[in-house]
Amino acid sequence: MSRDDEDVVSPPSLGLFAAEGRGLLDIPALLAVAPLLAAAPRGQSHPVLVLPGLGADDRSTIAIRSFLKHLGYNVHGWGLGRNVRPPDADLSTVVSQVTELSEASGSAVSLVGWSRGGIIAREVARQVPDAIRMVITLGSPFAAPGASNVRAIWTLLTGEKYQPPSHERVSRLAQPIPVPSTSIYTRDDGVVAWRACLEVEGDRRENVEVKTTHIGLGFHAPALWVIADRLALPAGTWKPFRPSPMVAVWFPRSGRARR
Repeated sequence: MSRDDEDVVSPPSLGLFAAEGRGLLDIPALLAVAPLLAAAPRGQSHPVLVLPGLGADDRSTIAIRSFLKHLGYNVHGWGLGRNVRPPDADLSTVVSQVTELSEASGSAVSLVGWSRGGIIAREVARQVPDAIRMVITLGSPFAAPGASNVRAIWTLLTGEKYQPPSHERVSRLAQPIPVPSTSIYTRDDGVVAWRACLEVEGDRRENVEVKTTHIGLGFHAPALWVIADRLALPAGTWKPFRPSPMVAVWFPRSGRARR
């Protein structure tokens, strides 16, 4: 998506932004469906690094990480505190983390990134693709990073004026990455435009829709199921996500992207 395309994508409405709190209902709902999630697909154990969103730290991804640990993966938080530093400030550190995890385990690392964490994950994959098994993003506006309501949030968190991304950065972020990628998004996202989260679908690239809010993505049972399903793919193989009949009702139109 070019800068011109980005200008066409509008930030979410104030109504959606105000309704973001609904996503917290996913926390008790997650507990209710825990027995069903226990039947989620399981694959070969390998390192998984989970990156938090803007202003968040590893505490925000505890549901994702606990779930994946239960499935047998070697799960890691990013360990860098709150995600509030300038764009790409943490990139080299995360690249080093991924390289070390890959070398120590002898296998490629999967990256799961929520919102801004997903953008970082995709940029890491560009730098060290041989160390990356796949990238899964949740509500990450890589296709149009300026189409969001983060301006006020950024100023509140950092005390600095929000600086829109440069044309060069917008163009780079929107380019497909050289590893398998799955973008999980919701049309009820009140923080970032859902269209800004859409990957150009193709070989080893897909979008999967769920029904929650931006802050609910990390606790949303269908999103966790998608993550488990993708991580369970054997190394070096790929097929698009298709929900099993057991959970198909969770996904709008079987979870496929509708533009």
